[in-house]
Amino acid sequence: MFEKTPYPENLDERYALGEAQLSALIDPSYEEVTNDANSAALFASLIDNINWVGFYYLRDDRLVLGPFQGLPACSVLPAHKGVCWKAVDDQKPVYVDDVLSFPGHIACDAASRSELVVPIFDHGKIIKVLDIDSAVPDRFSGPERDWIIRCAQLLSRKSSV
Repeated sequence: MFEKTPYPENLDERYALGEAQLSALIDPSYEEVTNDANSAALFASLIDNINWVGFYYLRDDRLVLGPFQGLPACSVLPAHKGVCWKAVDDQKPVYVDDVLSFPGHIACDAASRSELVVPIFDHGKIIKVLDIDSAVPDRFSGPERDWIIRCAQLLSRKSSV
């Protein structure tokens, strides 16, 4: 496994640097998969205590696996089931502090205990979701959750679909 880049311990500094790096990495003239691969790698290096981060693309009535960092994942998520689909159906971020208590949770990695899914939009329409899992229950704090949502908004504005 690769070593993580040492980022500032201070979370405000870490997130400011991460947001600046994300803005510099993504470019609407690049292929979507290129932007998403770099974004997943950046999130994996920035966010501690996660076991999976990546994208699922909304294709017709399916969520199809996109670029990610972590163990192999479910290739296609069944329609309207699980946390990712809840974010699509509700058209807003979904945070689950304990996935074992979420009815219909899809366990691609049995170690996952908490999950944050943020929909990403292009011209007001959901095109994909950013999915982040942790083996730690109640992993994502309010400020970190807010930062991840801001980053997803950057991806929404710069989507090249």
